[in-house]
Amino acid sequence: MILNGILVLGIIVSFVWYFYFKTKQLRTSFPIRKKWYAAKASLCLGALLVFFGFNYLIVYPSGLTYAVSALFVILGSYFMYHNYKAFKHYGQFVDEELSLNK
Repeated sequence: MILNGILVLGIIVSFVWYFYFKTKQLRTSFPIRKKWYAAKASLCLGALLVFFGFNYLIVYPSGLTYAVSALFVILGSYFMYHNYKAFKHYGQFVDEELSLNK
């Protein structure tokens, strides 16, 4: 039950961070910063999928659940890996873009 609570907390926190970064992405006018926030938001979306996959596996243990949970965890891990690399890449140019556009 404690693990389920931790996973639910992870789902909620990652959704809140996803919504926060998506809002920041929509409000900024700098193109590199938009991509940077989009990568952060997608990273949080990947974390949400991973947490949801593990939580689904714990709550409903069956054969079909293993397949669906594996799909969520693999897809979420891919989102996290790919968008972490994008986040790091665009992060190099955020300060430079801000200094050029002042």
